[in-house]
Amino acid sequence: MATAAGPEVDLDQLSAEQQAALEQYTAVTAQDHAEAIPLLQRSQWNVQIAIAKFFDGEGPDPLAEAIAAQDHIPTQASRYENLQETFADAPFGTVRPPRRNAPAPAPRIVPQPPSTHRPPLLLAIFLAPFNLVHRATTGVFRVIVYVLAFLPAAIRPRAITTSITQGFKGTSGRRMLLPRDTAARFKREFEEEYGSSTLPFYEGGFAQALDEAKKDLKFLIMILVSPEHDDTESFTRETLLSPEVTAFINDPQNNIVLWGGNVLDSEAFQVATEYNATKFPFTCVVCLTPREGSTRMSIVKRIVGPVPPQTYVAELQTAITKYAPDLAGVRAERTAQEVTRNLRNEQDSAYERSLAADRERARQRKEAEAAAAAAEKRAQEEAEAAERLARQREEWRRWRATTITPEPDNTVNAKDVVRLALKMPEESGAGRIVRKFTATTTVEELYAFVDCFEYLGADEDDEKTSANIQEPSGYEHVYNFKIASLMPRVVYEPDKDGSATLGDKIGRSGNLIVESFANDEEEEESEGDSST
Repeated sequence: MATAAGPEVDLDQLSAEQQAALEQYTAVTAQDHAEAIPLLQRSQWNVQIAIAKFFDGEGPDPLAEAIAAQDHIPTQASRYENLQETFADAPFGTVRPPRRNAPAPAPRIVPQPPSTHRPPLLLAIFLAPFNLVHRATTGVFRVIVYVLAFLPAAIRPRAITTSITQGFKGTSGRRMLLPRDTAARFKREFEEEYGSSTLPFYEGGFAQALDEAKKDLKFLIMILVSPEHDDTESFTRETLLSPEVTAFINDPQNNIVLWGGNVLDSEAFQVATEYNATKFPFTCVVCLTPREGSTRMSIVKRIVGPVPPQTYVAELQTAITKYAPDLAGVRAERTAQEVTRNLRNEQDSAYERSLAADRERARQRKEAEAAAAAAEKRAQEEAEAAERLARQREEWRRWRATTITPEPDNTVNAKDVVRLALKMPEESGAGRIVRKFTATTTVEELYAFVDCFEYLGADEDDEKTSANIQEPSGYEHVYNFKIASLMPRVVYEPDKDGSATLGDKIGRSGNLIVESFANDEEEEESEGDSST
């Protein structure tokens, strides 16, 4: 056997297998290196023998140690690493050696339902008698357990008490529930067994609790208990429910997420298997370890077995104090990133609003410019149309003046002559006109005479020029005045068919007044203004 190594032993002098055995041993026992190395040396670096000696006591058995040393080779603990962590902080062209004291990764456990396989038909027929015997034996055992349940608790076997507490169900007999329902069942059974407490157990599965601790940069404290262990009740009543531990866990400054599980449940059993929980009650502290250059959750503390409440709080406080500054730095960095992101989003939103306002102003300006251009174009077209209409009107009046029937002379019978006195509009400057018309002259001819009066007194040169004037094509003349008699007032309207003659409408003579439509509109506007 190797001699005991003192506290001055350097870890760098140990081989890789010895270092792996030392890490595995200290992860289970939480013993100092100065005390762990001598015990491992006396156990030939066999982790199983060393752990058994630590919990059960050390006895002299050199032969067993020698055989175990030959049959067992220490295996290196599984290590999680990626290329980014391997090459970080290492010179170019070299590989950084693995960290010796790096915390072990904390796996994310998602409970898997137990898979049941039906045996083949022939094998099921062959095993049917054994199945019947098993069911009969189980039924007899349940009856015995039910009868023994009425015995006093002092003389009742502990296995019977455990079966009664768990509802006559073993590890395989507890019905598998969803993670949230499993957490609710654990909390309900915990309160039924130990009374109501203020421990803030997470009401969800382990995977959800781990994700929340990682997202919110908190410490996940996982507590696994087994009702079949004798230390469970004392640990719960004396340590876990003590005022010191309860106040420490409920302190919001510690940023703790508490999750508890019963290893009789499938989820807690899988968590215990993945986290190498070999002794109960088992407490594990998990958190993000940015100090190691990793973005995964790691195991930073293990507390196995019953410990006094002061020691329990001190162990938790040590782990939290060690990694709290790193988490605070990451939390501040996240807050700064969130503030920067919000500021950037606000700036982008303000830019988008400003851009939208500019687009709206540009759109309104384009619409205003388009409307102004359309209005200008429309006004120009209207002006051209009005100019064209005025020109056609003048051409028509010149042409129509050449077609007016001349005034009848004295040779015409007086009965066939109509003598009219016309009061022309003031803007024409003609004043009062007296003229003779034949009785067969139409009212439209009278309107044409009034409208073309200024062109009727043309000289010979004008007459030669007017002979070449033609009626404008596509033009329909509209008279902008009306002719009416005074007493009684009768308005004479022109017609195109020529059925209305002056002799029929007026008689042999009459006093008429020519009223312009523009004067009527002005009179109506003045009357409206005076009424208001």
